[in-house]
Amino acid sequence: MSASLSRPRVGVWLIGARGSVATTVVTGCAAVAAGLHPPTGMVTETPAFTESGLPALSDLVFGGHDTVDCPLPKRAETLTAGGVLPPGIATAVASELAAAEREIRPGGPTPGDTRSEAELITAFADDIRDFVHRHELERAVVVNVASTEPASQGPDAPLPASTLYALAALRAGCPYVNFTPSEGMHHPAAAREAERSGLPYAGRDGKTGQTLLRSVLGPMFAQRALAVRAWSGTNLLGGGDGAALADPAAAAAKNAGKERVLTDTLGTTPQGETHIDDVPALGDWKTAWDHIAFDGFLGTRMILQTTWQGCDSALAAPLVLDLARLTARAHESGLSGPLDALAFYFKDPVGDAPSGLAEQYVALTGFARSLREAGPGEGTGLRQGAGEGRELGREERTNGMGDLR
Repeated sequence: MSASLSRPRVGVWLIGARGSVATTVVTGCAAVAAGLHPPTGMVTETPAFTESGLPALSDLVFGGHDTVDCPLPKRAETLTAGGVLPPGIATAVASELAAAEREIRPGGPTPGDTRSEAELITAFADDIRDFVHRHELERAVVVNVASTEPASQGPDAPLPASTLYALAALRAGCPYVNFTPSEGMHHPAAAREAERSGLPYAGRDGKTGQTLLRSVLGPMFAQRALAVRAWSGTNLLGGGDGAALADPAAAAAKNAGKERVLTDTLGTTPQGETHIDDVPALGDWKTAWDHIAFDGFLGTRMILQTTWQGCDSALAAPLVLDLARLTARAHESGLSGPLDALAFYFKDPVGDAPSGLAEQYVALTGFARSLREAGPGEGTGLRQGAGEGRELGREERTNGMGDLR
């Protein structure tokens, strides 16, 4: 995307860069920046964020890693045919899609990949650094929007790919956002490195539909002193997410965040479970249904049922753009560690944050005010000396992962 030479540009490095969410992010950013569509769904484009120093959409430069080879323009055509993207928009921003496609590098590990974990981290970090240096970016934010992984199987199991990418982000000196339920920075190996790095990070698992509604309804029941006896849910979805979540272990990782919101907002764990069903015919569209049994005055039994139907990519994309801009500004301001104020966007937020959406929004707008008052941090940008991140020592490199395991 074009940008004024007087303004610094910011990179957004997407893990899962050829997926539906990433394609919608790149397409949507270009369309909104060009004035082709309004910024519907982007909280950072509301008045509360005016003059918070966020990078302009036209100043964002996209790249990323992926293990699939379907080019972004082709992916955008598929999403247009499926009704995810409006007709003609992919053609209108074809140059921006092509530019982002040129910046996508092979991810991993893939079947037959013989590189060690340390070698993969180094390769991924080198890709990110090269992206930053070639485009003369002020900084870059790494955002994981890849498919959900099963939880790792213990301390001796191989590091999940999401954690390899998180460690690569830290090595490259980049803040990190985990928009997925995958472990990423939550893995003990990455958590240790994050603390050492002095970089800001946020996550995990973007709150786009069913859990967004639960984070509103849960506090409502608690505040009105209504006793919730049972809360059951079902999700029907297709596309890449549906296929990934057909794995029971991946579905369990996804559902953990959905159910945690209920426990945190209600103060108790109601009966009932959440189920995820893969329905390939639905493509990028999903339906989420909740059945809530609760008691009113004098034990009167009542039921609330909700149905949420939407397109996950269109729900997620504006949130990813918000998070990239907010995290980049936090980095510029010298902030480090978990960004609690971004809990508004996540099912399972890092740091110490409330679970109700209203309280999370108050924290987010307070964060926007603090950013307005903050100046650029010293030494936090990639071009001010921290850009190489924390390099592993010689012993760590020669012993595989060293203390990263």
